[in-house]
Amino acid sequence: MTTAIKTVNLTKSFGSVFAIKDINLEIRTGEIFAFLGPNGAGKTTTVKIFSGLLKQSAGKVFICGIDTEKDPVAVKMIVGVVPDHPFIYPKLTGMEFLRLVGNIYGIGRDEQDVRIKGLLEVFGLGGFAGNLVETYSLGMRQKLVITSVLLHRPQVLILDEPLVGLDPKSARMVKDMLVKLSREGVTIFMCTHILEIAERLAHRIGIINNGAIVVVGTKEELQSMVTKAGTLEDIYLDITA
Repeated sequence: MTTAIKTVNLTKSFGSVFAIKDINLEIRTGEIFAFLGPNGAGKTTTVKIFSGLLKQSAGKVFICGIDTEKDPVAVKMIVGVVPDHPFIYPKLTGMEFLRLVGNIYGIGRDEQDVRIKGLLEVFGLGGFAGNLVETYSLGMRQKLVITSVLLHRPQVLILDEPLVGLDPKSARMVKDMLVKLSREGVTIFMCTHILEIAERLAHRIGIINNGAIVVVGTKEELQSMVTKAGTLEDIYLDITA
């Protein structure tokens, strides 16, 4: 199986403080990888480097074999990112925002029509596409962001707390969609504090603490490393204690 995301001694420091240090990961194509850790452990720093919003201090990141430093534009064309605090222009309508994203990625108008209509129907936003984003609830904004990310059909999805603000029905829909995308070969790198999501969806789990990878493996492999079997929450608390 091919590798979709690979890091080599990935390091980011702010002065003398290391946010992450010597991160080495290999994430396979089509894999759902859950990246867990306490607040301030280095998860969002890693996501920002993967998505090109932050430059590493040392080390390498390869997305689908592309060096993110050498060809950041090529990486952005195949990656979709849902950040922990997404920004949407409040004075645009939902449709105008999606058209803007489609134009940025060079998607033709006819193809935009097809993709946008389908995604709006999936996320139940069809009746609100003409409304200004500033009138959207938190959950509606989150669904609009996810819609915009899926619009260009990325090969790799990088998600930082993707279910924030979603009601249970919408959250279930997004989880089902992630499983479907994974089966279609899309690689999903997901940061979350909701351990139930990682336990149910992830093929493998990585736990980071104080900027360093503590452990990587399946739930079963993680269970073998702790004193007693239990839920992922039990394992996580034991490992990060």
